[in-house]
Amino acid sequence: MVLTLSGSGPLYQQVYRATREAILSGRLRAGDRLPVSRTLARDLAVSRNIVLIAYEQLIAEGYAVGRVGAGTYVAAVVPDSMIRVPSSGRAESEAKTVAAKLSDYGERLLSAPDSDAPIDNSRPRPRYDFAYYLASASDFPGDLWRRLLARRLRTLELDYSPVQGDAGLRAEIASYLRRSRAVDCQPDQILLVNGSQQALDLVARVLLDPGDSVVLEDPHYQGAGETFRSIGARIIPIPVDNSGLQVGRLPRSGRVRLAYVTPSHQFPTGAILPLDRRLALLSWAERRKAYILEDDYDGEYRYEGRPVEAVQALDRTGRVIYAGTFSRILFPSLRMGYVVMPPALAPALSRAKWIADRHTSFLQQAALADFMREGYLDRSVRRARVRNAARRQALLTALEKHFGGAVDVRGAAAGIHVLLHFPGIPASQTNSLIARAAKAGVGVYSAAPYYLKQPNRCELILGYGAMAERDIATGIRLLAAAIR
Repeated sequence: MVLTLSGSGPLYQQVYRATREAILSGRLRAGDRLPVSRTLARDLAVSRNIVLIAYEQLIAEGYAVGRVGAGTYVAAVVPDSMIRVPSSGRAESEAKTVAAKLSDYGERLLSAPDSDAPIDNSRPRPRYDFAYYLASASDFPGDLWRRLLARRLRTLELDYSPVQGDAGLRAEIASYLRRSRAVDCQPDQILLVNGSQQALDLVARVLLDPGDSVVLEDPHYQGAGETFRSIGARIIPIPVDNSGLQVGRLPRSGRVRLAYVTPSHQFPTGAILPLDRRLALLSWAERRKAYILEDDYDGEYRYEGRPVEAVQALDRTGRVIYAGTFSRILFPSLRMGYVVMPPALAPALSRAKWIADRHTSFLQQAALADFMREGYLDRSVRRARVRNAARRQALLTALEKHFGGAVDVRGAAAGIHVLLHFPGIPASQTNSLIARAAKAGVGVYSAAPYYLKQPNRCELILGYGAMAERDIATGIRLLAAAIR
């Protein structure tokens, strides 16, 4: 038998892999004697010790057995299912194409629209990319963050973290939310999660059974809709106008378990839910015995008027689940968010988190606690708010200059994205417009996938949080040229 070494790694691993492959492919069968170590070492031009180490690993893993004075043999108990005996081309092809039997949950996942597929960061980005989910690396104090991580790494706890999260970090988050968003909470109500998407998943699992009804804004954040559909929930779309969710159109009958809302900066329209609608929403939830999931994904950024306090701050009966994230105010790959749990739901949500992944990364929790405790988060948010206000102004100025009254700009009072509505361009031309912009090096994104009832005119989402003012101006000029 001839073995061929290939791949990377130490020589003994290459010998081990080549021999194991000979066993699994059937070239060496149960009971066959492996080549004498001296002979194999000579044939492969390696030392005998290399071969002996490889054989020892094969014996330790059950592929071979050693017999004193008689050599090393292929084990008789290697399972038949592990032996990859060559088969006919047709049989092999059929084996590869056998459909997997999925659960109802798996089938629902695959039936979701392709438009909500995971973001592919391997593709090159446009020169002027108005992606709404990007953040500016220059706004975040990366060197400081690395120092905090290194400091915590020296005293890192190697045991499991509490499922709800580091106590110090939860105390800092509770304090931050009270002073920045008027959220009424205690540290023991905080649950650390891996971004707001996990918050959606945990809430859905704890509250919803297949067939239960969920109120969803239309348009809405796709990650929420697909999460609820994956559970098997029935979606009840409620239209959004310039003041956000049309609360007067909420269902008055039937069993509704949950309403998902983005009141501080509706996604994607940017509408801000006024106080009277917030109070009406709470009153509806109390009457219907439903919960409200308030996603405050970028409530820190407000440029016009007095900030409206969170719906959770107005809640007196424990009907609001408040979710927030650090992705927008720090950086997306941090993957850390939080849930403010009503006391009645805290045990179930904490248990669901424990089953899902035990806890969020403790090293990042500890570093973030220091970041907040030492005042860096507040300073970082203030600096980012100033920078984003300048970007916003550059965007509005460029849109006015190049489009004038041909475009209706929505949602500019808060957040780091706007919605452009083009009254003179039918929805059917949206994709071709986006393609022309892409050829000019400009990345803009259709709002259509976020609607359950499709708009009849072209609407684009433009994020500006990761762009320099001069790039915003140039990008809008090129976009206008592409549309013309």
